[in-house]
Amino acid sequence: MSERVIPLVDHRAAGLKALLPARPVAPTGLLADTLGRPLRDLRISVTDRCNFRCNYCMPKEVFDKEHAYLPHSALLSFEEITRLARLFLAHGVRKIRLTGGEPLLRRNVEDLIAQLAQLRTVDGLPPDLTLTTNGSLLARKARALKDAGLQRVTVSLDGLDDAVFRRMNDVDFPVADVLAGIEAAHAAGLSRIKVNMVVKRGTNDHEILPMARHFRGTGTTLRFIEYMDVGATNGWRMDEVLPSAEVIGRLRAELPLVPLDPTAPGETAERWGHADASGRHDPALGEVGVISSVTQAFCGDCNRARLSTEGKLYLCLFATQGHDLRSLLRDGASDADIASALAPIWQGRSDRYSELRSTLPADTRQAGRRVEMSYIGG
Repeated sequence: MSERVIPLVDHRAAGLKALLPARPVAPTGLLADTLGRPLRDLRISVTDRCNFRCNYCMPKEVFDKEHAYLPHSALLSFEEITRLARLFLAHGVRKIRLTGGEPLLRRNVEDLIAQLAQLRTVDGLPPDLTLTTNGSLLARKARALKDAGLQRVTVSLDGLDDAVFRRMNDVDFPVADVLAGIEAAHAAGLSRIKVNMVVKRGTNDHEILPMARHFRGTGTTLRFIEYMDVGATNGWRMDEVLPSAEVIGRLRAELPLVPLDPTAPGETAERWGHADASGRHDPALGEVGVISSVTQAFCGDCNRARLSTEGKLYLCLFATQGHDLRSLLRDGASDADIASALAPIWQGRSDRYSELRSTLPADTRQAGRRVEMSYIGG
């Protein structure tokens, strides 16, 4: 086995200045990039901290007790986040996902949710407001999140075997506490709960069927995610990727599944419904999904933008630089100015790394300059 080299890169230092165009650009809700992809989904990282040390995201040898996190003063305030979110909604965003790090580590995050829940899309509707969490604090926070206006939650869980899960989170956190958080989310009335499992060949792929059996018929949708080459610190190798086609093959060998249509344009997951004895999808049994982030790129209809915890706008999960919006906020720019600055950033977007991955030179594919998932969320 080849030795893994983990480059250390402070991606937080890099940033592109968000420029004000010569003429104001009024939001129309119809913003599109160079490939005609609309802006519909905004993912907001509210903290760069996490209490897990999953080796595919924040490996302990890099994010150790000496690691320097962003100071609180560098983070966007809840009011700054809400202001930017309102301007993104004016440009056509309809879904807001809070991420991290671990977003439930951000103190009083339910106050931010309450502010975001008051916003409206260009259609006059509340945004689809959701949050991704490792579930460690969900049992104690689920009710407050729901009461604040959170609609949905996605929980990261990489296996049911306690030893496997403790080894993967690398902080000896028990799987039972995450499962309790999922139950608390159901009890609080959070709808369409999803569980995401990152699958690494040789590490947790034997957990695919136990996970599918466990969540079948529970009202929780399980999704399997191919291990991705995000960032610079996870030592990613292609031979640890288990293609989604193989995941589905393993599932269908034991569980009857039927393909389902996408629920929305730009959806990343391929959906499969649990079938009844007649071979038809039984909604009571639920569904599973696969996110083929490596083997079947979905760049063609990607409609997602990502806002880092200190206000940099990234146009791709595999980006190397973000556009600094915090400076506009703190230098006194008006809403009209910031909205005008956002427009050309998205209109100039041409990112499609996953589609091009196999054609890129090897040195370009090395992730030494790419932003970390722990910094902008998945």
